[in-house]
Amino acid sequence: MTRAESTPAGADPAQAGPAPAAPADPTLAELSEIAVLQRIFPRLPESDATLLGPGDDAAVLAAPDRRFVVTTDMMIHGPDFRLAWSRPADLGWKAAATNLSDVAAMGARPTALVVAIAAPQHLPVSVLEGISDGLREACAALAPGCGVVGGDLSASDTLTLAVTAFGDLEGRAPVLRSGARPGDTVAVAEGGNTLGEAGRGLALLFTRGIDAEGAPDAAAADALRTAYPRLLGAQLRPSPPIPAGAAAAASGATAMLDVSDGLALDATRIARASGVLIDFDSAALGEHPESALGGGEDHSLLACFPAGAELPTGFRPIGRVLELPAGEPAGITVDGAPHLPGGWDPYRGWDGHAG
Repeated sequence: MTRAESTPAGADPAQAGPAPAAPADPTLAELSEIAVLQRIFPRLPESDATLLGPGDDAAVLAAPDRRFVVTTDMMIHGPDFRLAWSRPADLGWKAAATNLSDVAAMGARPTALVVAIAAPQHLPVSVLEGISDGLREACAALAPGCGVVGGDLSASDTLTLAVTAFGDLEGRAPVLRSGARPGDTVAVAEGGNTLGEAGRGLALLFTRGIDAEGAPDAAAADALRTAYPRLLGAQLRPSPPIPAGAAAAASGATAMLDVSDGLALDATRIARASGVLIDFDSAALGEHPESALGGGEDHSLLACFPAGAELPTGFRPIGRVLELPAGEPAGITVDGAPHLPGGWDPYRGWDGHAG
């Protein structure tokens, strides 16, 4: 465009003055979808498996094993996170970490993520930039070589993140929930957080990260971050042991899953799928055994290994698999005593305050 073309007819170019400055942090409504994507694409991690990345109707990934693991998970403002408690980069990190952990629980190596975001138009674009930064940081720290290969962006009154993750089995058989056998050792790999810490961090937020009306409060959450960095970090920015999944598969794990809804509930899922009893040693569950059993969102890996097998690095024994007595339902016991599953249920765990 020439100078003359950029000046209205009859106007004196010398009197036109400078163009108005663009907002430092525009909202999504102030930018086009293309402009938003141009700001977040450079922040997203690339995948080593990419043959064709974002820009076409779909990405193309290499699958040397000829099979791939795929999983998906949603995070919705309200039931799953509160903007008053979570920083944008934390949201991106957690959205990646929770999906990477599900891939690892199948014994696969995460290779790629597809991310869809629906956001209110008044949301500053810097929030999406922060989410993108968190996705990149999580992939780099937890699953190097995994990256974002595509996704979607849409408008909604409620901020929602939907992530689909892919993984490469690298020639190994997938590790299912249904393979536990009597005599197996039950072990856990906890990564950067121990069992129950994420649940205790969430309890702090619900009881002390709120204002006088009970709504999530950012200042109160910041104070908790300073006072309880480990517990708040376990909840808002978990660090699951992603490489331990493939290591467990290579070591002969008979069953495995991601501990996302609480150890007791998730172990019950293995027990029911396998038709066995799982007995935990309370002394192996730490100083807060009930928190370890009932707290959700640990994103540890719970696995069963044949009796006498050497556990891979990162795993420690916490129980054993027992024969299911005739007529008894599959489930769990603690020190031989029956224990209810408990755990996290998204349909019962939201108090209605979005924050």
